[in-house]
Amino acid sequence: MKVRYYISLCVVVITLLLGSCGSSKKEKQVEERTIIVKAPDFNADSAYMYVKQQVDFGPRVLNTKAHHECGDFLNAKLTSFGAKVYQQEFDATIYDGTTYKARNIIGTFNPDMRKRILLCAHWDSRPWADNDPNEKNYHTPILGANDGASGVGVLLEIARQIQMKSPEIGVDIIFFDAEDYGTPQFHKGSHNEDTWCLGSQYWSRRPHVSNYNARFGILLDMVGGKGATFLQEGYSRDYASSVVKKIWKKANDIGYGSYFPKRQGGYVTDDHVPVNQIAKIPCVDIIPYDEGSELSSFGSFWHTVNDNMDVIDKNTLQAVGQTVMEVIYNEK
Repeated sequence: MKVRYYISLCVVVITLLLGSCGSSKKEKQVEERTIIVKAPDFNADSAYMYVKQQVDFGPRVLNTKAHHECGDFLNAKLTSFGAKVYQQEFDATIYDGTTYKARNIIGTFNPDMRKRILLCAHWDSRPWADNDPNEKNYHTPILGANDGASGVGVLLEIARQIQMKSPEIGVDIIFFDAEDYGTPQFHKGSHNEDTWCLGSQYWSRRPHVSNYNARFGILLDMVGGKGATFLQEGYSRDYASSVVKKIWKKANDIGYGSYFPKRQGGYVTDDHVPVNQIAKIPCVDIIPYDEGSELSSFGSFWHTVNDNMDVIDKNTLQAVGQTVMEVIYNEK
């Protein structure tokens, strides 16, 4: 009995020790998996400057001098930040059958890394102020400080930060063209959803490199407006629910919960739709939803001549830019 008890006791002791060692190892692994990386500090002043530099060219309407010069500017900025830059020229046929020359501009960081994230925004501006309170402005091109330039400005600042401190993954920044050529409200004929997002439709069918893939994408659209709130957009929830949760959790964790309330918004036809449906890359749209506006859920200045630098708020740029950076720098 004493011998059997001794052996049993040894077995118990050894089992407890092994269990303890195993438990410690598991706890250590859990700790390692939950280590949070502090991203570089996003500079809203810098992002604001990049927004203004685009607006200073004038409306970025296809086949205009402003559009051409701004495209060259974006190409040069990405190159100066150390990206490998691709330019994707294509014919954009709009709702009335007119064809324009357009180009997507892609900057690739850490091109040899297989683990990648896609960040995107559109850089063209609306050729018609078709939501303006004054019908006389319907055919006036807009500056698009918020609708277009703000997302690009945030991504240019992120590109600058990546040059100084690279995340542990590859990042591709795409500036889609011809997003804002969807059928104008004053058109009396049919309104086809495919008339929007021409640049992202083209890229999704013909990526800048063959067999391109990314873990997920984040689209920034109208991310500079004063007092903006970004609800969880419908297609984003349907195609990339885990990424939605990741972004909104990160925003709330770092103090930007007022900008990213954990509430559901509606469905928006935007550049993330072709990325999700054609390229099959789960992509989230960070886009505002103004519950108090009588003119538009995107803000009273959406698709009007008032979409200028007066509506841009550095605090909003900061909230979006820092949130996106915290997400990408914590990907392994």
